[in-house]
Amino acid sequence: MILELDDVTVTFTAGPPLRRIHLDAMKHVSLSVAEGETLGLVGESGSGKTTTSRVALGLHRPTSGAVRFDGRPFPRRRRELAGRMQAVLQHPHWSLNPRMRVGQSVAEPLTVLGRPAGDNRGSGAPELMGTVTEMLEHVGLEASFAGRYPHELSGGQRQRVSIARALVTRPGFIVFDEAVSALDVSVQVQILNLIKDLQAEYGFSALFISHDLGAVRYVADRIAVMRAGEIVETADTATFYAAPAHEYSKQLLEAL
Repeated sequence: MILELDDVTVTFTAGPPLRRIHLDAMKHVSLSVAEGETLGLVGESGSGKTTTSRVALGLHRPTSGAVRFDGRPFPRRRRELAGRMQAVLQHPHWSLNPRMRVGQSVAEPLTVLGRPAGDNRGSGAPELMGTVTEMLEHVGLEASFAGRYPHELSGGQRQRVSIARALVTRPGFIVFDEAVSALDVSVQVQILNLIKDLQAEYGFSALFISHDLGAVRYVADRIAVMRAGEIVETADTATFYAAPAHEYSKQLLEAL
């Protein structure tokens, strides 16, 4: 397994000192993602999906329970996993600096690994820019896009850039957090096909988080259903859509 969450609980505390409120965003959650697998995580807004993604990426430490990446306990310093896990978010502008050209944005994660990312005109070391151009082409964009700014692109093109940026370090694990929900339906299909094609080519594992069960059905190998911070059902995709076991899962499918 590339990722394992074992009995993870995340508790947030809010309110003044004498009237503290403790809220469990995750309650004894156990999940695993195998090598090359896509696990779909579904549930309504506020169910704890985003907190789960932050724990999976090492951005939030659990209150209790254990997180393992590639069979080892998650390191205390997340930098030790730099480049090995990435995220593609709902809104591309969350990960794309509007003042950076596309080429520089795609190259930027390589800077974390000690390679120069070039200047704001998208230029830099030839081998680095060759990597950027190759990655842009892999997500369906011409090399000329390296010189453009995010505001010059459509929503679907910006999401392609975000995916290129996530893939440029060749990660073994990617979280797609509502990665297609802000796009038009026709563009959603294109991005979902792109994700499947790239996974077949690069072999990364994925946690695909969405409230859209149709999108999840298309890309996921297994489904985990989250409600009020708890996992209420986990099943392979075919079984889940044919015969969901939990009443909440049935309600989600009926809504679909």
